[in-house]
Amino acid sequence: MDIQQQSVDAFQKFNDVQLFSKTGSGKTLAFLLSVLSKLDPNKKEVQAIILAPSRELCIQINDVFRSLKPGYKSTVCYGGHSMQEEKSSLSVAPAVVIGTPGRLADHIDRNNLHLQKCGFLVIDEFDKCLEFGFNDDMSYITRQLLALEYKMLVSATKMEEIPDYIQMHKPFTIDNIQEDDFVDIHEHLVKYQGDLIEGLEDLLNSFKHERAIVFCNYREVAQDVSNQLAEKGITSAYYHGGLDQDERERALIKFRHGSVTKLICTDLGSRGLDIPEINHVIHYQYPNSEEAFVHRKGRTARMSASGNSYLFVGENSKLPEYVHRPDSEINIMPSANGAVKPEWETLYLSGGKKDKINKIDVVGFLSKKGGLGRDELGIVTVLDRTSYAAVKRTKAQQVLKKVKHEKVKGKKLKIEIAM
Repeated sequence: MDIQQQSVDAFQKFNDVQLFSKTGSGKTLAFLLSVLSKLDPNKKEVQAIILAPSRELCIQINDVFRSLKPGYKSTVCYGGHSMQEEKSSLSVAPAVVIGTPGRLADHIDRNNLHLQKCGFLVIDEFDKCLEFGFNDDMSYITRQLLALEYKMLVSATKMEEIPDYIQMHKPFTIDNIQEDDFVDIHEHLVKYQGDLIEGLEDLLNSFKHERAIVFCNYREVAQDVSNQLAEKGITSAYYHGGLDQDERERALIKFRHGSVTKLICTDLGSRGLDIPEINHVIHYQYPNSEEAFVHRKGRTARMSASGNSYLFVGENSKLPEYVHRPDSEINIMPSANGAVKPEWETLYLSGGKKDKINKIDVVGFLSKKGGLGRDELGIVTVLDRTSYAAVKRTKAQQVLKKVKHEKVKGKKLKIEIAM
């Protein structure tokens, strides 16, 4: 039985459920279907609240919820988003509120969010919420839930202790971690001589167009590595908690679109990102713990696919104690052809959902006005105030010239290469 059915069935008999399953296993859909099974169309109050540790994860959860076409209103709240827009959306109570604990606690303090009649609480990536320092906010939020009937804790790792404020009473446990451990990840030891950045350059060049995530331990290192790779002709984006929301969002969009195939990030990128088909995970710096190591590797080999994990070892470096030495050893050879540019480029459009623009509008505009064929237009992402479209790199400049003076749904938008 898949975890979606297990989860829905569990709430027919139990009020408290724990779900342990790794990212990419369908757990978001599992808890959303469980929530939907308990919503009442006749109620006008907030009926369910879903907490998640990061802005990106909140957005992804909301996108999945809306893709189900549930017939219920949802609102997503997170730092960096317009507080006024969130307040306006909360003024007519949504059935489901999705947000980071800090932001939702703020809305409660401002009297924008009322949870006295909310009956369902989900905390996704619960262990990560604790790690990010949301303990006090989560405790404060749970004290507002006077009519709480159902609780669900979701995590990719098993928790030794659950805080008392959650009040889990003989919870039913769905444990899919053992099942998920049998993923096809090929581990490699990468031997290099000379500068580590040159070893990374040669390894990335060998991947050509395949997606890779390079993990660093610090924000400054991630940016420095990305900048050094750019000097060597390798297109990459960096991603870490020090960036503002727009910067983080744009980096992930370009990575999903394929206009960037190498993402350089901190361990923030090891959890909660819904990016399939990542072929390679590289530990540029060794992770600080075995748990971090496991979560980094979990970015690849998702949805029954296979993937690769690479550890660099030089003449004077030793592997962490918790890492078993891989059987596969790679001696890096410099690429004769150098860096390969991504097949796609991402276009930025200065209009989105709030401007009544949707994906169909963007696709139609770029097809008709931009002259793009079906195979020349890739993923389209429409946000509140902006839109992004992947187009074949060889067609990007041509498209920009064609649409320079055109309008989208009667609106003149700024259209350019996403930086």
